[in-house]
Amino acid sequence: MQRIYDFLKAAGVYYLATTDGDQPRVRPFGTVDLFNGRLGIQTGRKKDLFRQIEANPRVELCAMHEGKWIRVSGELYADDSVEAAEHMLSDYPSLRSMYAPGDGNCVVLYFKSGRASICSFTEPPVEIEF
Repeated sequence: MQRIYDFLKAAGVYYLATTDGDQPRVRPFGTVDLFNGRLGIQTGRKKDLFRQIEANPRVELCAMHEGKWIRVSGELYADDSVEAAEHMLSDYPSLRSMYAPGDGNCVVLYFKSGRASICSFTEPPVEIEF
């Protein structure tokens, strides 16, 4: 899990894919956290993204860094605890103008299980199950 987190943190931006009915939706994201051994992202409950994940928790994200790319797929679930939000927002203080732990909107979504592949054109892929 640490290797996935380190890659995403170094990349800075990744692209998260969800579904909206039968329509794929992809958007740039930047939050990533490793808390209590779980890989998580943060969003707002009021966003379409959250409603899409509630309807279908299966997602995939992709990022590129230093000539390698990572794809992470799995299911996300919500952790509404103040501790999870506080841990996430401690790394992203600029988000505190929009979110606060326990505000009813801030939600941290953790991967329940999944698979990651780190690939490049010059090395064999690294597969990580979690």
